[in-house]
Amino acid sequence: MTATLGATPTIVLVGHGMVGQRFLEALAERGLTATHRVVVLCEEPRPAYDRVQLTSYFSGRTPEDLSVTDMEFIKDHGIELHVGDPAETIDRAARTVTARSGLTVAYDTLVLATGSYPFVPPVPGKDAEGCFVYRTIEDLFAIEAYAKSRATTGAVVGGGLLGLEAAGALKGLGLTSHIVEFAPRLMPVQVDDGGGAALLRTIEDMGLSVHTGTGTQEIVVGEDGAVTGMKLSDGSELATDMVVFSAGVRPRDQLARDSGLTVGERGGIAVDEQCRTVSDPHVFAIGECALAADGRVYGLVAPGYEQAQTAAATIAQDEASFTGADLSTKLKLLGVDVASFGDAHGTTADCLDVVYSDSRSGTYKKLVIGRDGQLLGGILVGDAEAYGTLRALTGSVPPISPEQLVLPAGSGGGAQLGPSALPDEAVICSCHNVTKGTIRGAVTEHSCTTVPEVKKCTKAGTGCGSCVKVLGQLVTAELEASGVEVDKGLCGCFAQTREELYEIVLALRVNTYQDLLDRYGRDGARGGDGCEICKPAVGSIIASLAPTIGASGYVLDGEQAALQDSNDHFLANLQKNGSYSVVPRIPGGEVTPEGLIVIGEIARDFGLYTKITGGQRIDMFGARVEQLPLIWARLVDAGFESGHAYGKSLRTVKSCVGQTWCRYGVQDSVRMAIDLELRYRGLRSPHKLKSAVSGCARECAEAQSKDFGIIATSNGWNLYVGGNGGATPRHADLLAQDLSDAELIRLIDRFLMFYIRTAERLERTSTWLERIPGGLDHVRDVVVEDSLGICEELESLMTDHVAGYRDEWATTINDPEKLARFVSFVNAPDTPDPVVGFVPERDQIKPDLPLLSIGMRPLEDTADVLEGSAQR
Repeated sequence: MTATLGATPTIVLVGHGMVGQRFLEALAERGLTATHRVVVLCEEPRPAYDRVQLTSYFSGRTPEDLSVTDMEFIKDHGIELHVGDPAETIDRAARTVTARSGLTVAYDTLVLATGSYPFVPPVPGKDAEGCFVYRTIEDLFAIEAYAKSRATTGAVVGGGLLGLEAAGALKGLGLTSHIVEFAPRLMPVQVDDGGGAALLRTIEDMGLSVHTGTGTQEIVVGEDGAVTGMKLSDGSELATDMVVFSAGVRPRDQLARDSGLTVGERGGIAVDEQCRTVSDPHVFAIGECALAADGRVYGLVAPGYEQAQTAAATIAQDEASFTGADLSTKLKLLGVDVASFGDAHGTTADCLDVVYSDSRSGTYKKLVIGRDGQLLGGILVGDAEAYGTLRALTGSVPPISPEQLVLPAGSGGGAQLGPSALPDEAVICSCHNVTKGTIRGAVTEHSCTTVPEVKKCTKAGTGCGSCVKVLGQLVTAELEASGVEVDKGLCGCFAQTREELYEIVLALRVNTYQDLLDRYGRDGARGGDGCEICKPAVGSIIASLAPTIGASGYVLDGEQAALQDSNDHFLANLQKNGSYSVVPRIPGGEVTPEGLIVIGEIARDFGLYTKITGGQRIDMFGARVEQLPLIWARLVDAGFESGHAYGKSLRTVKSCVGQTWCRYGVQDSVRMAIDLELRYRGLRSPHKLKSAVSGCARECAEAQSKDFGIIATSNGWNLYVGGNGGATPRHADLLAQDLSDAELIRLIDRFLMFYIRTAERLERTSTWLERIPGGLDHVRDVVVEDSLGICEELESLMTDHVAGYRDEWATTINDPEKLARFVSFVNAPDTPDPVVGFVPERDQIKPDLPLLSIGMRPLEDTADVLEGSAQR
């Protein structure tokens, strides 16, 4: 089957990855799809997908979710897309390409976007059963199937970007996971020794074993031909059932080599500044297969996008060139933010490093500064919140000192730079090379008023997504500067902010959501049902003020039940396989032997997975929805209460053993922790609340990483607020010191109620403290000095909460009407959910995920899954 040259010029694209798809979009933008026939030969069985987010497949995203190809776009532009049919030969003399199917296409212009292939070290045993690479969706299918049927331990060869993601995927599949990296640190290209050390500590705390400074010498193979272990170059051996190679990639240039195109000594199709091959003016190469004019092969998506645009512009006879690219990158690996930008390793002569390192929180920040004060580059590990602004400032002298830029908020010296500090030429979106000036122009010249509109206009934020936060700030700032009133309403139903709605509910004693919507909703929303944003937000406001405004504080009562988030519907956290967790409150982490026995007996009788958490309590996982009332009836009978692990409310108040047992303790931290947890239990708030009490300055309870933390002194207690130990770590700020018990509780009462009153929806105290005008100083003025004269009201609101508290589970198990909701199927209440299943692991259970996978795979894989389940 042959397609010959005709009157319409033909562009053939070989390869359809992210860069190939961007090239097609660039052709369309320049009108070339209307004047040219465009043919795409794609090796994989599906159109282009987001390889950057590949690991999110293991978090539940399907191959369809990962797709970056709009098939309507392909159809509308008449693009002939052939999936599963790779190009096999190029005849440059005849200007034809022949695919595996036998299809031969004549071309006027040929664009090679063949990407790269995983490098597998040439070690004995590398081809054994149980060895995989980590590159495509099909690779992930194979890894998942093998991990669930044949493996309990996995090892990843390579500690770079994909290597860490692969290790996280294996851990998520329930395997004991190892990382083997030949370099002396993880992510050797992106981070330095300090950043590598911070990353190592954090990853090891997650339960992964890391082996740096050693290479793979041999894959040990058993008699059945399957992997049984690894021999490392340092002489040690590692027992493993599975090996995933993620030791870098190499340009996929064999097709070009076979056709006589020039390739680099270390691989890559040699191209000029227009991305045209140096051997043939009719052939271009873009992406990871191309050796750019500056002598580099670029492995990131942003340079590939720029090359795609350059090639399209050149084909359209417009001026364009690719002479190099920004290698800045921001990633979240195993839940850890890692970013590097500019001259991250300080190779510029006479440069200086400004470093902040906190091994306890896993935070490392380094800025590289030139002799003239220019910001040359940097590395961020653990806290990359400032990445967008810092990267855009690279090459300029920041308006504040570099020391202020690396110090964390709350340290007393840190300062935050907003996007207003950036010059117009600063690149905000490196994926699509979009500057601040272009974004401003989208607002002022093209009348864009929302982030989605700006994205569509400029493509900013449509690549890796790391610039979206800065993009939103710029759009809002530009609209306000232009005199446009920015809609800051909670959602499409309410024009008011959450803070304004709180004041309305409190002042007018509005005690139902429907009343609030009908009286104060937007014109088009009144009389309606509301939305999934405002219903739980207003439900939380009403619950936090319930005793004061005369509403029911019980979240399953009447209208309140319909307002709650999914976890609140069953007073339990929904887990990944449809089962639920059971978390009884253990105030201050103190529990009697009898209490432990009750928990153990319940876990044994119901076959639950048990784990001691960082919050000093015991979680039980694997309860079916219909089992929850039975479990809680026994817990309540034994004196336990709901731990509110499912709600936006107080979770735990940790403590050390304090002066009662510890020779360093100066106050009774356990007693104080118990008092605080019992006082604030059930307090509904914009986001979850965590606390801790340390009995001395040694800080064993980690109070400075909590929303409110208390540290004992010889004179009383020091109160810290606004800490966070989660995805964006932040040290808490000292609010007041040397407080008596009564003074401490009074200030916490005021602080919490002021936060609940003024915070935005789903805003942690750490973010709120940085956002609220005046920051810590303003909060101190309000809750300590009573500058607004509202402290008496704040204390009264807390007193109402304490007096009105009742345990939600104790109430539920005594109400037959409420118990009726705890079923998997309303029309078959006695039928358990067949998807909720478990398999054994380490003498406990874990979710049987293949049960969930059925229906999420292509048809050809479903039979294998079912067969594997039957074998087990």
